[in-house]
Amino acid sequence: MRPTTTLFVFLFLSLSFSTVIAKITSKAKTPDHKQEEIIYHIFQRSFYDSNGDMQGDLNGIRLKLDYLQRLGVTAILLTPLYESVFYHNYFASDFKKIDPAYGSMHDYLLLIKELHRRGMKFYMDMETQYITEDHTWWKDGVNNLKSPYSDYILYDDKAHTAPSGIIYNLKGLLGYDSVYRKITTVNLYSPKVFEYNYQLFKFWEDPNGDGKFDDGVDGFRLDHMMDNLDNKLPDLFARFWRPLSGRLRKVNPKLKIIAEQANWGAIGQDYFANGGVDRVFAFRLAFAIRTFKKDQIAAAADSTFMLTPANKQQVVFIENHDTPRFSYGVKGDVGHLKIGAALNLLLGGVPSIYYGQELGMSGTNAALGPTDANDIPNRSAFEWYKSDQGKGMAYWYKVKGPWRNTFNNDVPNDGVSLEEQQDDPNSLWNFYRKMIAIRKTNPVISKGAYKTLKNNKDDVFTFMRYAGNKKIVVAVNLSDKPETVSVAVAFKATTFKVLYGDSKPALVNKDIGITMPAFGIEVIGID
Repeated sequence: MRPTTTLFVFLFLSLSFSTVIAKITSKAKTPDHKQEEIIYHIFQRSFYDSNGDMQGDLNGIRLKLDYLQRLGVTAILLTPLYESVFYHNYFASDFKKIDPAYGSMHDYLLLIKELHRRGMKFYMDMETQYITEDHTWWKDGVNNLKSPYSDYILYDDKAHTAPSGIIYNLKGLLGYDSVYRKITTVNLYSPKVFEYNYQLFKFWEDPNGDGKFDDGVDGFRLDHMMDNLDNKLPDLFARFWRPLSGRLRKVNPKLKIIAEQANWGAIGQDYFANGGVDRVFAFRLAFAIRTFKKDQIAAAADSTFMLTPANKQQVVFIENHDTPRFSYGVKGDVGHLKIGAALNLLLGGVPSIYYGQELGMSGTNAALGPTDANDIPNRSAFEWYKSDQGKGMAYWYKVKGPWRNTFNNDVPNDGVSLEEQQDDPNSLWNFYRKMIAIRKTNPVISKGAYKTLKNNKDDVFTFMRYAGNKKIVVAVNLSDKPETVSVAVAFKATTFKVLYGDSKPALVNKDIGITMPAFGIEVIGID
């Protein structure tokens, strides 16, 4: 049966889901918008399996909210939930259906309500620019000029027999399980597509339409956002994205729109000025941190924060689902991992921690040919147990596919698991908790101004966050040798408080003297 209009579809969905929503009785509250925001970025298929099918799911996340709060997390970001033949759920077959492997709409609402009951936020990843051949728009629209979806996707011919390719002019992709699907680009110029997107996003803002938002998202991550989509649809900021975000904010003024810049080298000024977004990802800063070079980190931090408008934010991270794990680049060295954690959480902006990062999970892109299996090592199962076996382990990628025995990140008794680290006060996991606690108790880190501080050592990076008389100075020794550093602060300090580290800072002629161990980190509060 063909739906005749977008409006009909959403009215039907709203009526269907209202029954589900009514059955969820847990009392929810509005998330705390004043608390320090620490985002936990989850590749949900690999996080925690609640029903024994080896697939991470929504109920699994809900079961682990105590863990996330113990870590200090205040918000979660999931990769797409909608139905797709691909394991990562990009390139949808149906935007309105939750992938059954993750659970039902009921499970989704239980998670959102529980997050909000705890004062936590939820961000949903959306990529509505592409669809697969399984989508209704393709199945009904291709070779059918009379289809109600005739202008929903782009074609390379007037007869609508050849759907246009996507980025790099790809016509399709091979999945890790050897399933191949054709993919095409959505026509974001179509007024009907715009209305469809508005209704879709609005539904996730407020599923039952009561204006309370306790069952809705707190924001959206817009994947692969571009002003000129793959050089096919120019001027999308003005024609699509800014009008869409404007209408969505009329529904919920507190909604946050987060853009993943398609150009990872861009700081994102045009997204802020013209794209209607609130946040972008600090890619340039993330890549600089990975170099462990003082000058590159300082240059990236200076430009990133200087070019970010006062009412906008950078999402600061060191790894995500599209990059090799940070631990892989430093060969699991705990000193380097702690430096990454400190910079991730103390530089400013809105920090995002990728699941398992807090344990030092490793992995890098595989070289398995033209298949989406290449990213699985960066998206492998969260390591809950010392043995890497036990309830909840989400080893979905070991079930089927010619590469199921290729991914061997899970090594028993290697020190990289929650079970091995949670009771060790010197573990990376407990270091993350300490850095998060410093972040939360010192809001000047997120709300104050940023300044790179000069010092007399080539391998020590120093910076400050400040507002009024309140200052936080951070010194990071990027080398494997002890250093005694003189940090130029150009102000007279009245009170020092060492928030982390073993130094006894001394003020000499408006410089702070600090003695640091190899890979040492010093966090100093100054009033």
